[in-house]
Amino acid sequence: MSLMELIARADARGLAASGLACLDRCVPLLDGDDEVLRPLWAALADDADRASGRDWAEGLAQVRDKLAGPGATGEDEAVVLARGMLAAAPDECSGPAVRTWADTGSVASLRIHRLLDPAADAAPGAEVPRDGGTEGLSPLVAAELRRQTCVLELLAGHGAAGLRPALEVSTEGRRVLRAVVSRRARGRG
Repeated sequence: MSLMELIARADARGLAASGLACLDRCVPLLDGDDEVLRPLWAALADDADRASGRDWAEGLAQVRDKLAGPGATGEDEAVVLARGMLAAAPDECSGPAVRTWADTGSVASLRIHRLLDPAADAAPGAEVPRDGGTEGLSPLVAAELRRQTCVLELLAGHGAAGLRPALEVSTEGRRVLRAVVSRRARGRG
Protein backbone atom coordinates (compact mmCIF):
# COMPACT_ATOMS: atom_id res chain seq x y z
CA MET A 1 0.00 0.00 0.00
CA SER A 2 1.25 3.51 -0.74
CA LEU A 3 1.85 6.08 1.97
CA MET A 4 -1.20 8.03 0.79
CA GLU A 5 -3.41 4.93 1.12
CA LEU A 6 -2.02 4.17 4.58
CA ILE A 7 -2.79 7.71 5.77
CA ALA A 8 -6.30 7.52 4.29
CA ARG A 9 -7.02 4.24 6.12
CA ALA A 10 -5.34 4.99 9.46
CA ASP A 11 -7.30 5.36 12.67
CA ALA A 12 -6.83 8.30 15.06
CA ARG A 13 -3.99 6.67 17.00
CA GLY A 14 -2.18 5.73 13.77
CA LEU A 15 -2.57 9.25 12.41
CA ALA A 16 -1.34 10.82 15.66
CA ALA A 17 1.64 8.44 15.76
CA SER A 18 2.42 9.20 12.13
CA GLY A 19 2.38 12.96 12.69
CA LEU A 20 4.34 12.62 15.92
CA ALA A 21 6.94 10.37 14.28
CA CYS A 22 7.46 12.90 11.48
CA LEU A 23 7.95 15.64 14.05
CA ASP A 24 10.18 13.40 16.17
CA ARG A 25 12.55 12.76 13.29
CA CYS A 26 12.82 16.52 12.66
CA VAL A 27 13.49 17.51 16.31
CA PRO A 28 17.23 18.04 15.61
CA LEU A 29 16.28 21.08 13.52
CA LEU A 30 14.52 22.56 16.57
CA ASP A 31 17.49 21.95 18.90
CA GLY A 32 15.43 19.49 20.89
CA ASP A 33 16.86 16.60 22.86
CA ASP A 34 15.95 12.98 22.24
CA GLU A 35 13.43 12.89 25.10
CA VAL A 36 11.48 16.07 24.37
CA LEU A 37 8.54 14.27 22.70
CA ARG A 38 8.41 11.39 25.20
CA PRO A 39 5.24 12.75 26.96
CA LEU A 40 3.35 12.68 23.66
CA TRP A 41 4.45 9.13 22.87
CA ALA A 42 3.35 8.15 26.40
CA ALA A 43 -0.06 9.77 25.87
CA LEU A 44 -0.55 7.69 22.72
CA ALA A 45 0.37 4.52 24.60
CA ASP A 46 -2.58 5.06 26.91
CA ASP A 47 -6.04 4.16 25.68
CA ALA A 48 -7.25 6.17 22.68
CA ASP A 49 -9.84 8.19 24.62
CA ARG A 50 -7.31 9.31 27.18
CA ALA A 51 -4.72 10.12 24.51
CA SER A 52 -7.14 12.53 22.88
CA GLY A 53 -7.64 14.31 26.18
CA ARG A 54 -5.68 16.11 28.81
CA ASP A 55 -2.42 14.09 28.71
CA TRP A 56 -1.88 14.84 25.02
CA ALA A 57 -2.84 18.53 25.34
CA GLU A 58 -0.64 19.06 28.41
CA GLY A 59 2.28 17.21 26.81
CA LEU A 60 1.92 19.25 23.63
CA ALA A 61 1.96 22.52 25.59
CA GLN A 62 5.16 21.42 27.37
CA VAL A 63 6.81 20.44 24.10
CA ARG A 64 5.89 23.74 22.48
CA ASP A 65 7.41 25.61 25.43
CA LYS A 66 10.63 23.58 25.30
CA LEU A 67 11.03 23.90 21.55
CA ALA A 68 9.99 27.55 21.27
CA GLY A 69 12.40 29.26 18.97
CA PRO A 70 13.03 32.73 17.66
CA GLY A 71 10.39 32.40 14.93
CA ALA A 72 10.73 32.15 11.20
CA THR A 73 12.81 35.30 10.72
CA GLY A 74 16.20 34.31 9.39
CA GLU A 75 15.60 30.57 9.66
CA ASP A 76 16.09 28.33 6.67
CA GLU A 77 13.20 26.53 5.04
CA ALA A 78 13.84 23.19 6.78
CA VAL A 79 13.61 24.78 10.24
CA VAL A 80 10.51 26.75 9.26
CA LEU A 81 8.84 23.52 8.08
CA ALA A 82 9.73 21.74 11.34
CA ARG A 83 8.35 24.63 13.40
CA GLY A 84 5.21 24.53 11.27
CA MET A 85 4.75 20.82 12.05
CA LEU A 86 4.92 21.54 15.77
CA ALA A 87 2.59 24.54 15.52
CA ALA A 88 0.03 22.52 13.52
CA ALA A 89 -0.14 19.65 16.03
CA PRO A 90 -3.76 19.34 17.15
CA ASP A 91 -4.71 19.66 20.80
CA GLU A 92 -6.74 16.45 20.48
CA CYS A 93 -5.84 13.17 18.82
CA SER A 94 -9.16 12.78 17.09
CA GLY A 95 -11.25 14.20 14.31
CA PRO A 96 -10.20 15.71 11.02
CA ALA A 97 -7.43 17.83 12.60
CA VAL A 98 -5.27 14.78 13.36
CA ARG A 99 -5.69 13.47 9.80
CA THR A 100 -4.70 16.85 8.39
CA TRP A 101 -1.68 17.01 10.72
CA ALA A 102 -0.52 13.53 9.71
CA ASP A 103 -0.84 14.37 6.03
CA THR A 104 0.80 17.81 6.15
CA GLY A 105 3.47 16.50 8.53
CA SER A 106 4.30 13.76 6.05
CA VAL A 107 4.71 16.27 3.24
CA ALA A 108 6.76 18.64 5.42
CA SER A 109 9.06 15.90 6.70
CA LEU A 110 9.74 14.61 3.21
CA ARG A 111 10.42 18.16 2.04
CA ILE A 112 12.82 18.68 4.96
CA HIS A 113 14.70 15.51 4.07
CA ARG A 114 14.86 16.61 0.43
CA LEU A 115 16.23 20.02 1.45
CA LEU A 116 18.90 18.45 3.66
CA ASP A 117 19.95 15.69 1.27
CA PRO A 118 22.89 16.88 -0.83
CA ALA A 119 22.02 14.24 -3.43
CA ALA A 120 18.43 15.49 -3.83
CA ASP A 121 16.93 18.06 -6.12
CA ALA A 122 15.50 20.60 -3.67
CA ALA A 123 13.61 22.63 -6.26
CA PRO A 124 11.24 25.12 -4.61
CA GLY A 125 7.75 23.73 -4.22
CA ALA A 126 8.70 20.25 -5.45
CA GLU A 127 6.92 17.55 -3.48
CA VAL A 128 8.09 14.00 -2.99
CA PRO A 129 5.61 11.57 -4.56
CA ARG A 130 3.88 9.60 -1.81
CA ASP A 131 1.77 7.30 -3.97
CA GLY A 132 4.47 4.94 -5.14
CA GLY A 133 7.81 3.46 -4.23
CA THR A 134 11.20 4.98 -3.60
CA GLU A 135 12.65 4.56 -7.08
CA GLY A 136 14.40 7.70 -8.28
CA LEU A 137 14.49 9.29 -4.83
CA SER A 138 17.72 10.31 -3.12
CA PRO A 139 18.86 8.07 -0.23
CA LEU A 140 17.80 10.34 2.65
CA VAL A 141 14.38 11.03 1.12
CA ALA A 142 13.78 7.37 0.23
CA ALA A 143 14.64 6.33 3.79
CA GLU A 144 12.19 8.89 5.20
CA LEU A 145 9.44 7.66 2.90
CA ARG A 146 10.10 4.08 4.06
CA ARG A 147 10.04 5.16 7.72
CA GLN A 148 6.71 6.94 7.31
CA THR A 149 5.22 3.88 5.63
CA CYS A 150 6.64 1.57 8.29
CA VAL A 151 5.17 3.60 11.17
CA LEU A 152 1.68 3.49 9.65
CA GLU A 153 1.97 -0.24 8.88
CA LEU A 154 3.07 -0.97 12.46
CA LEU A 155 0.09 0.89 13.91
CA ALA A 156 -2.36 -0.61 11.41
CA GLY A 157 -1.13 -4.13 12.09
CA HIS A 158 -0.56 -3.98 15.84
CA GLY A 159 -2.59 -1.09 17.29
CA ALA A 160 -1.16 0.27 20.53
CA ALA A 161 1.43 -2.54 20.56
CA GLY A 162 2.90 -1.01 17.40
CA LEU A 163 3.85 2.20 19.20
CA ARG A 164 7.14 0.93 20.65
CA PRO A 165 8.50 -0.32 17.32
CA ALA A 166 7.19 2.87 15.64
CA LEU A 167 9.14 4.90 18.19
CA GLU A 168 12.25 2.82 17.43
CA VAL A 169 11.84 3.54 13.70
CA SER A 170 11.48 7.23 14.49
CA THR A 171 14.49 7.23 16.82
CA GLU A 172 16.65 5.74 14.07
CA GLY A 173 15.48 8.44 11.67
CA ARG A 174 16.15 11.17 14.23
CA ARG A 175 19.72 9.94 14.66
CA VAL A 176 20.24 10.02 10.91
CA LEU A 177 18.83 13.53 10.59
CA ARG A 178 20.85 14.72 13.61
CA ALA A 179 24.03 13.54 11.83
CA VAL A 180 22.96 15.31 8.62
CA VAL A 181 22.22 18.54 10.51
CA SER A 182 25.56 18.30 12.31
CA ARG A 183 27.48 17.77 9.05
CA ARG A 184 25.62 20.66 7.49
CA ALA A 185 26.47 22.97 10.41
CA ARG A 186 30.16 22.02 10.20
CA GLY A 187 30.11 22.71 6.46
CA ARG A 188 28.75 26.21 7.07
CA GLY A 189 31.18 26.93 9.91
